[in-house]
Amino acid sequence: MNDSFWGYERENGQYGIRNHVAIIPSVFCAAKVAERIAQNVPRSIFMRHPVGCSQVGNDLDTTAQTLIGIGRNPNIAAVVVVGLGCERFKAKELAEGIASTGKRLETVVIQEEGDTLRAIEKGSRIAQAMLEAISQERRREASVSHLMIGLNCGGSDMTSGLVANPALGIASDRLVEQGGSSILSELTELLGTQHILARRAINEQVGKEIEDAINAMEEHLTKQTRESTNENRRHLISTGNYDGGLSSVVEKSLGSMKKSGEKAKFMEVFATGAIPSKRGLLLMDGPGHDGEVATGQVAAGAQIICFPTGRGTPSGFPGVPVVKITGNPHTYNRMRANIDINAGEVLSGQCSLNEMGDRIYQEILDVASGKLCKAEEFGHDELLCITRKP
Repeated sequence: MNDSFWGYERENGQYGIRNHVAIIPSVFCAAKVAERIAQNVPRSIFMRHPVGCSQVGNDLDTTAQTLIGIGRNPNIAAVVVVGLGCERFKAKELAEGIASTGKRLETVVIQEEGDTLRAIEKGSRIAQAMLEAISQERRREASVSHLMIGLNCGGSDMTSGLVANPALGIASDRLVEQGGSSILSELTELLGTQHILARRAINEQVGKEIEDAINAMEEHLTKQTRESTNENRRHLISTGNYDGGLSSVVEKSLGSMKKSGEKAKFMEVFATGAIPSKRGLLLMDGPGHDGEVATGQVAAGAQIICFPTGRGTPSGFPGVPVVKITGNPHTYNRMRANIDINAGEVLSGQCSLNEMGDRIYQEILDVASGKLCKAEEFGHDELLCITRKP
């Protein structure tokens, strides 16, 4: 029998682990109105972004797909879409993309209402009514096969690849073994590992897609660094990574891939902004910026982000718990207010790597059942960042 958690069942069969009303602007011009609506309705969440107009082609497609995916995320029970009225990605298109989930959904278009004051007033009334309705919903028990987690790391140091990432990999394997899903990404931090990851593909085609995706990212980074005239801009890892004991991007990549575990097979490679068609272990083809990675994973349907950090970071995502794990006991002691799990106990001999993996897995279930992570407690929401195509 699979393990279970307590979540909110949605009309389309998915389970949310949070029960939010989301206020989503279709374009940056409507962001302040959306923010004011969220401020007027406590416990609603605001999805700030700087895009939705003056974009063309793949760039605009990625914005549209990502915002629709965020609105479809099962942690969101109801959505108010706020548009300006003349943008390229219209509020109607965003709402239509979300509608098939069956969740409560309304649009407010500023130019149609007459001004921002009227739009704020209408949106606030709608959001308040939605909040009252969803507050009647109750959690029910569900199999972990309904869970999808995002694997994302930031502020890495030497302990990340030694302890935190491998322990998270153990938890990921356990989740996938029971039918859950886990998304690995950050291709800029997987350089040189493509042949290793390809051996874990479910078939030759997926293996080739893994190699092609990482090779393409390597070619892109080579071009970017070659054209830079500033020597300090050419490094593929940050100064904080160096200060934390990492010697090169190769060492960082070998540690980063360990978040995906060792047992699970990669079922699919999908693009940032898209929704995967398979369950299980997945690779999202996209950049390594923490915010872009988390945003793509949320748009893909991840209800939780698991985030190892050796140096420490407080960042979070609106409406989606970001569970912080550090392998560095000094970082944990300095940043107890921001770090959820001290995987550094493995280094100090207090527990084994497998025991820490089990602890992280249990934390995933606890957070899925309603436990707040540290980023949620302090209202951190910095990780919403939509990829812009060059």
